Amino acid sequence: MAFVVGAAMGAPGSPEKDAANRFAEAWQAKNFPAMYAELNDASQANVTPKQFAAAYREARDIATMRGLVAESAEDARSEEGATIVPVPLRIKTVAFGTVEEVLDLPWADGGITWAGNLVFPGLRRGERLEAETELAPRAAILAADGTPLAEGPALEREHPLGSAAIDVTGEIGEADEAEEPKLAAHGFPPETPVGISGLEKAFNRRLAGKPGGKLLAVPAKDEKGAKGRVLAESKPQPGAPVKTTIDPGLQETAVAALAGRAGGVAVLDAKNGDVRALAGQAFSAPQPPGSTFKIITTVAALQKNLVKLDDEFEITDGINVGGRFIENANGEFCGGTFLEAFAESCNADFLPLGPQIGNTKMVETAEAFGFNAPPTLYSPQIVKEVEPAESTIPTEIGEEVDLAVSAIGQGEVLATPLQMASVAQTIANDGVRMPTSIVYAKKLKPTMKPVRVMSKKTADQLTQLMTGVVTEGTGTAGAIAAGQVAAKTGTAELGQLVENEQGEEVEPEGEETPQHKKDAWFSAFATVEKPKLAIGVLLIEAEAAGGEVAAPIASEVLSAGFE
Repeated sequence: MAFVVGAAMGAPGSPEKDAANRFAEAWQAKNFPAMYAELNDASQANVTPKQFAAAYREARDIATMRGLVAESAEDARSEEGATIVPVPLRIKTVAFGTVEEVLDLPWADGGITWAGNLVFPGLRRGERLEAETELAPRAAILAADGTPLAEGPALEREHPLGSAAIDVTGEIGEADEAEEPKLAAHGFPPETPVGISGLEKAFNRRLAGKPGGKLLAVPAKDEKGAKGRVLAESKPQPGAPVKTTIDPGLQETAVAALAGRAGGVAVLDAKNGDVRALAGQAFSAPQPPGSTFKIITTVAALQKNLVKLDDEFEITDGINVGGRFIENANGEFCGGTFLEAFAESCNADFLPLGPQIGNTKMVETAEAFGFNAPPTLYSPQIVKEVEPAESTIPTEIGEEVDLAVSAIGQGEVLATPLQMASVAQTIANDGVRMPTSIVYAKKLKPTMKPVRVMSKKTADQLTQLMTGVVTEGTGTAGAIAAGQVAAKTGTAELGQLVENEQGEEVEPEGEETPQHKKDAWFSAFATVEKPKLAIGVLLIEAEAAGGEVAAPIASEVLSAGFE
């Protein structure tokens, strides 16, 4: 008896079972070349490796396969003169539940005899795989007080606040072709209406729920009246709502104040950093921040003891840095104490600070404020999927003149209104930068911990400097009745424009006198006495400087926040 058992255990496996097991194991590992290698010569003559792999990928997408587990092949059987090797499979799908079926692999002439029905267990010869997907009811996006910002079915989405909410919620539409494989893996077939921007995109899977429907085996050739066989079926699971930190009143005011102009407005809670309003391109189109970046330059200079608030500077119209003369805005003369230089945004006094601060300290300070990192709107996993635009500064800025122009927010420095609102929030919060969360649910929120960017003493000094901007400097139009505003204006020069014969603004040619394109900025918090809100405003290619056109927008929005 022992001899018989030993002989049985030591007996080599049958070639057909071995081939079937290798085929199934390779499928489990998504190794299509290894699967193809198990086909016999006749089958390989009928299908190329590329066609073979494409057939399995198509079946995977149709079935929304999430995983496959193959058990050991069973003993071969003879069926109508052919050798059949059964392989039990368990396939987990996103939309149709778990499919447990036996795949019958035909074997002949030293390999598997392949046909198109072998792409999924349960298919018979002459059948193909199809899916009838049923989408779940789409959940609502809510404001902080529970007001719906977006609600209703995907194809009939409603926005109770009107267009004011769309800047936050984003829109529903057909995904880009590049997004289709990712969506298919979650059960959404091509042409399914999905979130394509804003929170609709960021939380599409949560809002859309889990699709259901029927997975069908249908005749490969269309036959009149033919019905598919149901291989698997499940009911859709409704989505879950997303509650945001948005203040509906502030949101409407921010959108109205921006008035459809190119640019953006971001409003944050001055203490915890939560997003209260987002209008326009609030975090999607980084631009040179201009003189609002002088807040960061000043922090670095104070930390290195390069300046004091009562230091005196020569009154001049510009300065030579690295062999290049750079003038003040509009060629004006300015200077005096550092308090006055900050209030008047005097380039001549800030340009030399760049080389003195140096590359390492400049980049280190900017990164402490959040540059060169994704905005902290939601959890890292969602950020990774959505890839929101980063505010950036080169890690190797360059020569003396490059450091100088970076110190005034020009060169290759880029920022969003959300970033510059966060800069103001950090000052308002005694030097501690908070995550800019836009959602309440703990598992959806950013995981970032508060970052101490500067001491409270330095934050107090910046508050004093920024207060001067509004009381007697370039930002007087940003004042509000509720209390003192602390701010910094900015006007970034982007390039040059002239008008052609049709009156259209174009790039200059020859010796025409150019006009500079400008971005207008305002970064602020209010009130100094009791900080409540921080704001970043940007107008792209504005008609005037930041103190003239961006500051009034901030004043309107901040005033609404204190009503």
